[in-house]
Amino acid sequence: MNLHLTAHHLEITPAIRDYATEKFDKIKRHFENVVIDVNVILSVEKLKQKAEATMHISGKNLFVECEDENLYTAIDMLIDKLDRAVRKHKEKLSARRHDDSGKHAVNE
Repeated sequence: MNLHLTAHHLEITPAIRDYATEKFDKIKRHFENVVIDVNVILSVEKLKQKAEATMHISGKNLFVECEDENLYTAIDMLIDKLDRAVRKHKEKLSARRHDDSGKHAVNE
């Protein structure tokens, strides 16, 4: 996984870098042999700490963003949203593979 951390109006400390890298290992477990590019932007806007991530995976770009008063909480929320988006993307891919028409099967 290629993780690119950038910051706006704050300095990325080694503690923040280690925390974000550790949290993104949760996302990496979904893709074992695939190279994934993740761009993370951490920023401060007045009293709000903002975390944004753009993940480039095969066939799709996923974008999520979260705001909170605490940067670590914003990173946690970002990882949860990104994890849900990745699982949803993987479910759609597997549904297409198992359906002969290439479209999602509708349960009736």
